[in-house]
Amino acid sequence: MNEKIKVIEGGVTAAKGFMAASTAAGIKYKNRQDMAMIYSKEPCKSAGTFTTNLVKAAPVKWDKNQVTSGADAQAVIINAGIANACTGEEGMGYCAQTAKAAAETLGVAEDGVLVASTGVIGMQLPIDKIAAGVKAMAPLLGDSLEKGTEASKAIMTTDTKNKQVAVQIDMNGTTVTIGGMCKGSGMIHPNMCTMLSFVTTDAAISKELLQEALSEDIKDTYNMISVDGDTSTNDTVLLLANGLAGNKEITEKNEDYALFCEALNYINETLAKKMAGDGEGCTALFEVKIVGAETKDQAKVLAKSVITSSLTKAAIFGHDANWGRILCAMGYSGAQFDPENVDLYFESAAGKLQIITKGVAVDYSEEEATKILSEPKVTATADIHMGEATATAWGCDLTFDYVKINADYRS
Repeated sequence: MNEKIKVIEGGVTAAKGFMAASTAAGIKYKNRQDMAMIYSKEPCKSAGTFTTNLVKAAPVKWDKNQVTSGADAQAVIINAGIANACTGEEGMGYCAQTAKAAAETLGVAEDGVLVASTGVIGMQLPIDKIAAGVKAMAPLLGDSLEKGTEASKAIMTTDTKNKQVAVQIDMNGTTVTIGGMCKGSGMIHPNMCTMLSFVTTDAAISKELLQEALSEDIKDTYNMISVDGDTSTNDTVLLLANGLAGNKEITEKNEDYALFCEALNYINETLAKKMAGDGEGCTALFEVKIVGAETKDQAKVLAKSVITSSLTKAAIFGHDANWGRILCAMGYSGAQFDPENVDLYFESAAGKLQIITKGVAVDYSEEEATKILSEPKVTATADIHMGEATATAWGCDLTFDYVKINADYRS
């Protein structure tokens, strides 16, 4: 990583001027926090990317309107438990009522309030509890690490762990910070689970470049993960920039912009991998690298085909070096390659082992392969010997618990 980028402890409160709070509103869960608030002391430029599912949740439509309107953003209200998806005009009304409650409580403009929901599809939000939660959180706002961490826990659904990351950038002597938090464990197959990601920065940057940086970066981060092949109705990534770092505003694609993009990529890739590695019921993060490809698109198609293969995911769960399933998934991906010119390797903290050469198995030790595949992070690297392009995708193994979790999710 660039020496000008430093990983620090933190999340959405790491950047200057950003605060967070959380509360137990009792929306669906009992005895846990289920609402979070992000607030900036100064109005922010906003950027966002959203689900490509034709069935879009009300918060997705609301946020898309806010981002494209050009209005500054200053607060985000998030709830867990109910997704506010497939809720018609009533659901849109709840977004407006949530924004109104936040505007009145925080003293900000209604069109500066973003909303996000995650949980069960088809249920209506208990708007009285949402409004009460907004009012309860306002006096609890703070910029400490703890406040950000608690917020990252409050937005969880089937996640087993909270997910956050932060970096500092040395931008010509000025320190710029980017921090983020996300949630996602199931219904994860983004094409921008329910996947929600919130990134905050004190960088001074134009709205146009902020949006371009995010839109370009999701192609290699969030859009390269999959847990179960289901693209959610609620997928949302929001990026807020309040300019409080005091750097010279980034208005063109110069060195500062390139550095900002590199740091943003670290944030998004880290959060994406945290989601893939926390897939519902999973025991391992499964990383697939395609190298030696003719084009980036070819490499991406091949990598995603492998991580979405149920048979391959099941083999990873069983610590079984069933390489035929990987070659099979590459073969039906639609990308063209020569199966008789593929080298395949498995790698983890336990070592690296070549499994096939030129499309044929080598004389490898099944015992050693099983040892490598028994680690919590496993990488399969396929070299197709066609060029210099590469791509990486992230997924997880497919376990008995995935079915258990999703068989009775509503109850």
